[in-house]
Amino acid sequence: MACRSRRVVALAAGVLAWPSGSPSAQESPPALRYAQPAARWIEALPVGNGRLGAMVFGGAPSERLQLNEDSCWSGGEQPDWQRGSPADLRRFRDELAAGHVVDVDRAVMGTFSAGRILRSHQTLGDLQLDFGELAAGDGYRRELDLRDGIARVWTTGGGSATSREVLASAPHDVLVMRVAARERGALAFDVALSRPPDRELPTAAVRGDAERGVLRMEGRVTQRGADWYREGDGMQFLVVAAVDVEGGWAEATDSVLRVRGADAATLWLAAATSYHGDDLDARCARTLAEARAAGWPAVRAAHVAEHRSWFDRVSLRLGDGPRDASTPTDRRLAAVRDGADDPDLAALLFQYGRYLLIGCSRPGTLPANLQGLWNEHIEAPWNADYHLNINLQMNYWPAEVTDLAELHGPLFEFLERLAARGRDRARESFGLRGFVTGHATDVWAPAFHRSTEPFWGFWHLGGAWLCAHVAEHWRFTGDDVWMRQRGWPLLRDCARFLLDWLVEDPVTGELVSGPSSSPENSYRLPDGQRAAVCMGPAMDQQIVAEVFGNALQVAGALGIDEPIVAELAAALPRLRDGVRVGSDGRVLEWDREYAEVEPGHRHMSHLYALFPGDRIDPHATPELAAAAARTIEQRLAHGGGGTGWSRAWLISFAARLHDGAQAGEHLQALLRKSMAPNLFDLHPPFQIDGNFGATAGIAELLLQSNHDVVEVLPALPPGWSSGAFTGLCARGGFQVDCAWDGGAFTTLTIRSKLGRELVLRHPAPLRIAVGEGFETHRPDAAGLHRIPTRPGQVLRFRPAS
Repeated sequence: MACRSRRVVALAAGVLAWPSGSPSAQESPPALRYAQPAARWIEALPVGNGRLGAMVFGGAPSERLQLNEDSCWSGGEQPDWQRGSPADLRRFRDELAAGHVVDVDRAVMGTFSAGRILRSHQTLGDLQLDFGELAAGDGYRRELDLRDGIARVWTTGGGSATSREVLASAPHDVLVMRVAARERGALAFDVALSRPPDRELPTAAVRGDAERGVLRMEGRVTQRGADWYREGDGMQFLVVAAVDVEGGWAEATDSVLRVRGADAATLWLAAATSYHGDDLDARCARTLAEARAAGWPAVRAAHVAEHRSWFDRVSLRLGDGPRDASTPTDRRLAAVRDGADDPDLAALLFQYGRYLLIGCSRPGTLPANLQGLWNEHIEAPWNADYHLNINLQMNYWPAEVTDLAELHGPLFEFLERLAARGRDRARESFGLRGFVTGHATDVWAPAFHRSTEPFWGFWHLGGAWLCAHVAEHWRFTGDDVWMRQRGWPLLRDCARFLLDWLVEDPVTGELVSGPSSSPENSYRLPDGQRAAVCMGPAMDQQIVAEVFGNALQVAGALGIDEPIVAELAAALPRLRDGVRVGSDGRVLEWDREYAEVEPGHRHMSHLYALFPGDRIDPHATPELAAAAARTIEQRLAHGGGGTGWSRAWLISFAARLHDGAQAGEHLQALLRKSMAPNLFDLHPPFQIDGNFGATAGIAELLLQSNHDVVEVLPALPPGWSSGAFTGLCARGGFQVDCAWDGGAFTTLTIRSKLGRELVLRHPAPLRIAVGEGFETHRPDAAGLHRIPTRPGQVLRFRPAS
């Protein structure tokens, strides 16, 4: 029997103190709190370091940590299943011009799509702790501390009180659980590893290594329900767990790690897949050795410091802050469902979105998928993959504005891989330059179309939408070097495809995109038949115009004089306008007025130009803003916003329309109808995009900077009459702190990172700090304050009266 045993004089170092009383609003960090263990996965609490994560159930007498690793995907680097040809494209365009819409709609996917390809992100497995007779007890608590990035559990039943802390350390790349007993020598538990079967067949083997004192689980990622799967396909994975004890003893048996008579124990877990190479044993052994050598106190301290370096960049208080910080989150959510107004719960949801992005997207990791990182399935809903018709993009909406710009990096790295595959697809299927993508992809970054129906699958501008993030990153950070070296090649090659893809409308001569669809909606033809494809749907035209405009702006700023710049300048004014208003005052979704098959559809693709785009602006285009508002009104009247992510999108729509009241209603509806007990967004089922969309929407209510014009508090909901935020970011390299009362700001601080001119929208005079006093600054006729700045300069404003 191999064992590791260490006894300490006092348990103070590294042992979690038991809570006493109720934390005050001033002392309490933002946290999700509960008075009972999680009974379902959507009640468990997520921890993650970008690559490795877990859902912590907090159970007694048994604890479950459902494990995830970002590269635990089925499939492999197979060649793309390319379909279709340039001749097919020409034929379908001719048929559409001749009015054979239904024929094209029925044939196009069979020609260009590889069919429904299922390659899913999968659970890594489960880590279980069996505490024997341990019970939760009357004093049971669990929480997720968003600022520390630690899940905590306290139990008091079964004659013993215990505490647990679980964290996913980025500095040491390990998952760690610290368990302590209040009574010396009272800690006893077994640790097991397991993984769900795939179609009733085992997916992993578990064995203990007594000599090394570790428990191993290894296997291969299968997906036996997929047509493409062949035995032996799939990545290999390895999970290794080890335990160090303080007092008592520990051993590894054939199937478990066993701890007995300990004062405290630290459980370490490392994991690897063959996605990053075949040396799984060496990688896990090295990771565990380095973490265990550092020890729990050092690993915990490094984790907290690193996590806070992200999380502490932004703070938010709405209203008077927490009314009772100890109230369990599920009870607060239930109260909102019963009609209560809880602004602090909205602030918690905002910070939770930031916490989740920190946990599932770090430099060097894969981008956040449909479930971020956290997924308990072998065959996940929608494969937990990368949907490119809003979902992946929504995951990153809060990255720049909430000062997590570096976490955008995994998306750009993935886009570079996707573009490389998409260049082959553009050439082989369409005979065009540049790169193209399908509506969805996976960890292997294939660019082929992978669907059976045109209304959700025959769409080609997912990569173009992702290129909007390239431009936004540059606008927020001002990183010209990054743009020239990495951003511009993506924008240029995306624009190249779109230039070649566009064709002249035979009647108007305008340039249109097609055949294409409006994700994921359909229309009815005058004869009642259903169709989805057309030439020049609104979203396509809006995104094409945006890509061309972004590329021209970047080229002008960086002095790029490549031939494509002249091509774009000539094509942009020839585009059919993507924002056209129909006879009923709504924005047209397709090339002409049609009746929608689903008038309350969750996708509102034709309002891309309102958000995340900026073509529709209540200041610059009030008539288009009115049409957008009418469009939203009609969608809602027919049941729109029924999914969590769709409702989250509506928050940003309302923010851009400066309608704080409607935004507040959408936020309340999101909390009432689409939130799990652990505040995961529900489509249903769980999709993480709604969490990120909510965070981005709340930020839009507090700060906007469209067209490089900074506007604070543009759309406060009625219940947010007072509050404060620090650290939100604006385009042009500005960082903003603001406190307000009575719906108007009382203090405003703006830091200029880049030294650009600050254009601040505020129709009244402002007092700006100069030396020891304040001077009055008056707006121009458009209500804009134009103020030169220096890099690093801090500007402090007060209301003039």
